[in-house]
Amino acid sequence: MAKEQRGKVDASAIYDGLRADIQDGTLRPGDPVREVAVAERFGVSRTPVREALSRLEHDRLLTSSSRGLVVRAVEADEVIQIYNVRILLEGETAAEAAESRTEADLLRLESLLERDRSLTDPDDAARALTNIEFHEAIWTATHNPVLQDILRRLTVHLVRTPHSTLSVPGRWAEALDEHAALIDAVRRRDAAAARALASAHMTRAREIRLDLLRRQVVTALR
Repeated sequence: MAKEQRGKVDASAIYDGLRADIQDGTLRPGDPVREVAVAERFGVSRTPVREALSRLEHDRLLTSSSRGLVVRAVEADEVIQIYNVRILLEGETAAEAAESRTEADLLRLESLLERDRSLTDPDDAARALTNIEFHEAIWTATHNPVLQDILRRLTVHLVRTPHSTLSVPGRWAEALDEHAALIDAVRRRDAAAARALASAHMTRAREIRLDLLRRQVVTALR
């Protein structure tokens, strides 16, 4: 883990930095997160570090163990619960985006889709991260900070699953077509269509995740 540039760093900056590390896989489930090491990395005292770690534990990104705080693993039941909630929230978010979006929001969405279509066989991590960027652009188009915050919290947990559903054969191209249809509904300000498309998109992702989880169980039993 690279040492951060020293300067004025508060608990929020430490929280954001560690949260990003968990989200992008720099910190993996079971990895220890120690006060002294974090304080040295950010060049601060242990007081803001304790505050940041407490927030991460409250958000269920860290958990206590015999080795102290470690990155918490996500259980299969929790993954499915998150998908169930996201199916509901993503549908409502897409509908709200259709009603509230600006021309700048549309430009952002269209640019992200064009970028993603131009990628040549991106790896699993790239697919997951570019997908998050697209969905965050939909959330931003709602201009509703409460929805944005809730969905970002949920997404952090899904990113920590072993593999993206977008790496299943054929899913990447399928998902991009679904993104294109969603953009079209948002462009037309068709809230009902946007809601249905976003819900179906997440339902398909849940189906794929369930299949991946079943395969993991079967493999573990062999």
